[in-house]
Amino acid sequence: MPLPAPQGTSRIPDLDDAWTLPRVGVRHRAVRVAAEKLRDRFAGGPRCVSVRTLPLSSALYPTKYAFRAAALSPAPLVSFTHRCLLVQFFQRGALKNLLFNPTDIDAARATPYFAHMIEKFGKMPLEKYLVKRYPALEEQLGEHGLTNADIDYIAFDHFHTQDLRGQLGTEDDRFKTRFPNALLLAPKCEWDDWDDLHPMQKTWFIAEGRKGVKTKNVMLTDGDLLLGDGVMLLRTPGHTSGNQTLFVSTDSGVWGTSENGTCADCWSPLESEVPGVAATARREDLEVLINDNTPESGADQHTSMVLERTIVDRVKGRPAFCQMFPSTEITPSPLAPGLSPTILHKGVTHGTVTKPARARESTRTALHPEA
Repeated sequence: MPLPAPQGTSRIPDLDDAWTLPRVGVRHRAVRVAAEKLRDRFAGGPRCVSVRTLPLSSALYPTKYAFRAAALSPAPLVSFTHRCLLVQFFQRGALKNLLFNPTDIDAARATPYFAHMIEKFGKMPLEKYLVKRYPALEEQLGEHGLTNADIDYIAFDHFHTQDLRGQLGTEDDRFKTRFPNALLLAPKCEWDDWDDLHPMQKTWFIAEGRKGVKTKNVMLTDGDLLLGDGVMLLRTPGHTSGNQTLFVSTDSGVWGTSENGTCADCWSPLESEVPGVAATARREDLEVLINDNTPESGADQHTSMVLERTIVDRVKGRPAFCQMFPSTEITPSPLAPGLSPTILHKGVTHGTVTKPARARESTRTALHPEA
């Protein structure tokens, strides 16, 4: 029996049968066909209220993973920027706020891969030259008239580098709750995997990252969910078992965000201007290039990226590229010559952020204190 959908949301059954097919080739084709039908319905439906992109940090990442070893460059590392999305939408008439990928940047340093990088380069040089920090998430929310207490949902495309103790709080109160009113939407399969990590995943998970967390605000999910008007979470397995992609319907069309790929070129490799990428895609007959740091389920990850390409719209003026926004996007760097993406998305922006009644009243009082 599937898990019940969180209150206020609804299950999307369109892809259920396709994902259960046992053979990867048949499954690949079936997912594409089902996604085409779902795309038409979603794109023709209501839009979400607003979307804002909140940058969190930059770091270094192996080139061989970022381009699935297709790029011809001696540079061993690329620079990438990790970003969170703030999405507002109506759910059965009520305005809801979602944060997608609100990573705890300081806690993420305990990820074995990053811990090794810090040890290798030394903390200060890494801080000074290789890592960029952006304003705290709380500060960026404040610019839009919101606080952590205004967030109704948090979700992550997957749990690599995540430490949930500082997000949810722990039962022993060693960690306080960052988002006191938010429900975490957590795919059950990956939540369970965290208890017994595969050796190929261990370098990207914080082993203690959910130990002792308060679970009263955790909703375990499976399948695909419509969160509300113009917002859905679809399973996109492969990079991890519970990988999921956020799709939003906006005034510039449908956008998706995940870390299945690291730049626009990954979803359109045949059009890539990065040396070696298009040639590799043609030679290997690949529609997409997966973010390849955990390749144990690469076939499904490829299928998931084709699903993403099918759901989203095309980039205005560059229709060979699709509106898939990498949650961690490669950004040009002198450390990685020849590895700049053909196009950069940098963010998704839509609508006007609606302030909660509390913030609107505070603004009104400040402007008209005599009222």
